[in-house]
Amino acid sequence: MAKFAANLSMLFTEVDFLDRFQAAAEAGFKGVEYLFPYDFEAAEIKQRLDDNGLSQVLFNLPAGDWGAGERGIACHPDRVEEFRAGVDRAIEYAKVLGNTQVNCLAGIQPEGVSDDQARQTLVDNLRFAADKLEAAGILLIAEPINTRDIPGFFLNRTEQALALFDEVGSSNLKLQYDIYHMQIMEGDLAPTIEKHFDRIAHVQLADNPGRHEPGTGEINYPFLFAHLDRLGYQGWIGCEYKPQAGTREGLGWLDAAR
Repeated sequence: MAKFAANLSMLFTEVDFLDRFQAAAEAGFKGVEYLFPYDFEAAEIKQRLDDNGLSQVLFNLPAGDWGAGERGIACHPDRVEEFRAGVDRAIEYAKVLGNTQVNCLAGIQPEGVSDDQARQTLVDNLRFAADKLEAAGILLIAEPINTRDIPGFFLNRTEQALALFDEVGSSNLKLQYDIYHMQIMEGDLAPTIEKHFDRIAHVQLADNPGRHEPGTGEINYPFLFAHLDRLGYQGWIGCEYKPQAGTREGLGWLDAAR
């Protein structure tokens, strides 16, 4: 039986961020994820989790200046110290919030940086983060993201990501498989999930086109949910989509999936 986590960066945006925890719990979610916690005190978020009986499932390492369009700095050769400081900050939050995994956004390949430079920087940064997080009892995950929504994003296909993980050489690095992004980049969802199942630690969803809730596009989510059940997936599925007409109004798919 799938466990669904509400992504509070995209769902329940009708209310302020800290009020989204209660909204998610009232809608029946048992877990939450979001892009970043760093604009709030960790203790303040922890109180919202506890008040609403929610598990903290996932957040991202600091990813540069998000408002200015940055989407991660892990492949930026000139930002290594900033990246490493971000790992320490994420550990501080994770220890308070109780989540046991964090996601690394590789980032957009900088202009003037070669593929080899970007790749080596990302490998080195992932190795550093995986080791530091492992010592803290936290799993590092990383996700390929489609280059239509984020042009130039360095990590953008499953096989590319796993080959890079092999180079990192850490057992504390797993794949975050985002169904929406990978439908755009490569399709063949069910066979890919099955082939690499042992290396997938977290799954996220949205339908395509539009990045709306399941049932609004081309992806056969009832089939994929059953497929994940058959494979024995025990992790969370993060609901990282843009509601088509309000969060609560679009949760019929979730009732059907439970």
